[in-house]
Formats: sequence, structure tokens, C-alpha cells
Amino acid sequence: MRLTFENRVAVVTGAGRGIGKAIALSLASEGVHLVCVSRNEASCGAVAEEIIASGGKAEALALDVGDSAAVAAAGKELTDRLGHVDILVNNAGITKDGLLLRMEDSAWEDVIRTNLSSCFYWTKALAYAMARKRWGRIINMASVSGLMGNAGQANYSAAKAGILGLTKSVAREFASRNITCNAVAPGFIETDMTSALTEEQKKAALANVPLKRLGKASEIATLTTYLCSEEAAYITGQVFTVDGGMVM
Repeated sequence: MRLTFENRVAVVTGAGRGIGKAIALSLASEGVHLVCVSRNEASCGAVAEEIIASGGKAEALALDVGDSAAVAAAGKELTDRLGHVDILVNNAGITKDGLLLRMEDSAWEDVIRTNLSSCFYWTKALAYAMARKRWGRIINMASVSGLMGNAGQANYSAAKAGILGLTKSVAREFASRNITCNAVAPGFIETDMTSALTEEQKKAALANVPLKRLGKASEIATLTTYLCSEEAAYITGQVFTVDGGMVM
């Protein structure tokens, strides 16, 4: 089935690598104009260049997604210059793991700011223009850690759990404006984050995955792309786990 995207512009945060890159490439393949956002100018620039080289439309935007003023300014500049931003994928995220009793305040604050507050900042920056146009898609990248908790990740799990509440609230607030908001909660996916795990850690993680393998970034991108399409118009306020059956 060919999905419907009519003259859409999408902002994808954390688009320089991993899941964010896969989502950006997937949306671009559907003809969507991509704004690839990352703190690292080289990485988001490389993804934008890859999209353009394949015949797509893209641009790069390097900024700190946890900087509310920078995000507000970027949102205004994009909507003023491009005329509309129809799709927002809040994917940017970091980890600063550690047991709670040893966790520095800065590790807590940095993860909450980057993983959770950034979703609020970007939604606030772009939702008004979506509401005026009466069409929008917002996808927030959560995690099974936000559903189950995870030892050594109090900050990350709290941020991802917060995304679930934010998603449901935004879905209710903007439904009357034909804006949907959903969350995708990946399990163990092949990314830079999971590549840092030892073989023993991977084996222990997969013991709780019925499908007995790591997921692929493209599998997250496929679902996200569908949720951004015209065909997903009646889906909002939902959390979709893509985790090989870990959470049932």
C-alpha cells in the first residue's frame, strides 16, 4: 500500500544517526521534505545530503533540542520560511546511566531536558501552525524502559515515562484541530546505544525477548512513517511497543 503524503514538511530530531536517521530516510522516500535536526552539524548534514543525493528534499538544522529559546526561534523560522511544518518526530535522546544513589544531579537534569523537555519545546514551537492549518502529526519516541523501568536508568526511564503522559495530553488537546499525537516505544534496537553492550549484556537482554533478536531501526521507521501518513488519521493518543514481544 502506498501511503499518502501531500506536500508535507517534517522535522525529525536526533536525525543524525540510528532510529532518527532511519525515520528521516523513510519519510523522505515518501516525498516528504525533511528538516534533519541534531546537535552535531556534521551528522545531520550528512543525512540531509544523503536524502538530496537520492532525489529527495532535505535540509539540516544543528541545535541543542533542550534549549527552549533556540527551539522556539527555530520553529518560527521554519514555519515562516517553509510556510508549514506538518510532521514532528521527537526522537532526540541521550543516556547517562547509573544507579540512583550514585547518579549526579546533572545526569538526571541533562537526560530529562534532552529526552523529555525537548518534546514539549518542539511541540509548543510547531503545534500552533499545525492547528491553524488543521492538520498535523506528532510522534514521540518513548521506550519500553518508560513502561517497565530499568535498573540504572532512573533518569532515562522517567523521561520516557513522561513522554507517554505528554503524548496522551497533547492528543486530547489538539484532536479538534485534526492533529494526532502518538508514541512509539522501541525495545532493544540495533543502534549506537546497544552496540556499546557486551555480548553478555545482549544475551541477558534477549532472554526477555520472545523473538530472540534485536530490532532494526528500519522497523521503527516503518511504523513511524505510517503514523505520519494520511492513512493514520484515526489513530491518536496511543503507545506502540516495537520490542519483539518483551512487553505484552
